[in-house]
Amino acid sequence: MIRHPLAGLLAGALALQGCGPAPGSAASPPSPCVVERIADGDTFTCRDGRKVRLIGIDTPELGQGAPGRLAREALARLAPPGTTVRLEGDAAPRDRYGRALAHVWSGSRLINEALVLEGWALLYTVPPNVKYAERLERAQKKARAAGAGLWEGGGFACSPADYRRRRCGAAP
Repeated sequence: MIRHPLAGLLAGALALQGCGPAPGSAASPPSPCVVERIADGDTFTCRDGRKVRLIGIDTPELGQGAPGRLAREALARLAPPGTTVRLEGDAAPRDRYGRALAHVWSGSRLINEALVLEGWALLYTVPPNVKYAERLERAQKKARAAGAGLWEGGGFACSPADYRRRRCGAAP
């Protein structure tokens, strides 16, 4: 069989095409989104219909009562409907529910980090999306030490993950 000298190179390029950015390489630039509706403390919908889940954090569920409502209100304050934010992706672009996974920026403020620093969200690292994990971990340590937000009144006594797994008692 006679092979063209560029056949191997072409096959390799085609194989790599669907792999996305190489680890450590720049991901696509942040894309704009006009916030349409806040679902809960870590999820919102853009005016164009995209559902967005903030990467690296977890907030109390609405079913957890006041902690869930307060987290939702915090996101609504930081990124109110009608606001244009920038969505920065990480290694995995979507979660298992089809939501866009993003680090959300409003001006120079990383909303994911602001929610943690103000005490409305917990660090929730899901590899491979770890771009700002150390930054979010530092924010959580500061919030917890300061008794900020939900840290003050025991709002994280039942973590959102444990609540979803029904490992906690009734909602407060």
